[in-house]
Amino acid sequence: MKKTVDPLSSVAQALTHFQNGLGQMQEALSSPDLSTAVAGAADLIFNMKGRLILSGIGKSGHIARKLAATFASTGTPAFFVHASEASHGDLGMIQNDDVLLLLSWSGETKEMADIIAYGIRFDVPIIGITGRVGSTLASKSRFPLVLPRAAEACPHNLAPTTSTLLQLAMGDALAVTLLQMRGFTEESFRNFHPGGKLGSALMPVRDIMHKGDELPLVPLDVPVIEVISEISAKGFGIVGMQNPDGSLAGVITDGDIRRYLESNASGTLQSVIGEARAEALMTKGGITIDPDRLCARALNVMQTKRITAAFVMQADRPVGLITVHQLLQMGVA
Repeated sequence: MKKTVDPLSSVAQALTHFQNGLGQMQEALSSPDLSTAVAGAADLIFNMKGRLILSGIGKSGHIARKLAATFASTGTPAFFVHASEASHGDLGMIQNDDVLLLLSWSGETKEMADIIAYGIRFDVPIIGITGRVGSTLASKSRFPLVLPRAAEACPHNLAPTTSTLLQLAMGDALAVTLLQMRGFTEESFRNFHPGGKLGSALMPVRDIMHKGDELPLVPLDVPVIEVISEISAKGFGIVGMQNPDGSLAGVITDGDIRRYLESNASGTLQSVIGEARAEALMTKGGITIDPDRLCARALNVMQTKRITAAFVMQADRPVGLITVHQLLQMGVA
């Protein structure tokens, strides 16, 4: 028989438990024990010669697997070893220049005994994330990260909910700390995320820009009719006006052409276009993009400036063109 439960109230209560747990962990960071352990753990991982090996069982194992992926994608070589499989040969994957990051809320998970013993025997330093101060994992860790035992969101205080959130938060916080210690940049991030939407966002503009004969460029002294012809031929709605030395003097858009024609509507189209010199319609300089700028940043600039296309510049010369439509088609948004 279904028990009557107010879903919104239940979700709100669970979120309150999570907030309280994170608040307790934030407060615990001011204690000498946890603050010293966190700083030591970060330095240990940063200076290791090998890999960061994460392990756990049950819900803690799922968190450890996720954390391994986060560390690996942010510049810290890491992988997950299942605690049970470790006892059946996977201990051979661990070397003495590695660091073990082990997760067990109770700190007494029997499946973790062999991997802890292995670490001690072969002098592989252990960092433990646990909820019990006097537990086996805490006592055997070089840096025990003992988290506050906040109440689980489960009404019976049994299902790992708040505890797994705290383990995840501490692990992710360590990964972010290591990322900053390594000076890990957006370009570094792209090296590990070449696929999908994120890969597109982190790609430099030079990899996707239109270039060569595709570029809509005309000399500075041409009549408007040639600008109109170039806009029509290239189809980007913009033309770059070049100085004799090849540098970009400015740009003319199809909107500039339209506004010019509207402001001179009293004359015949032939006379208006025939009399006009392109330079008179030009916006000097214009908004330009560096070829090494990430696509996500380029899109932000173009949307902020409310333009649909921009020339890519190198040494004052237009070497490419990027459009908002092109970026959106790639999934950069």
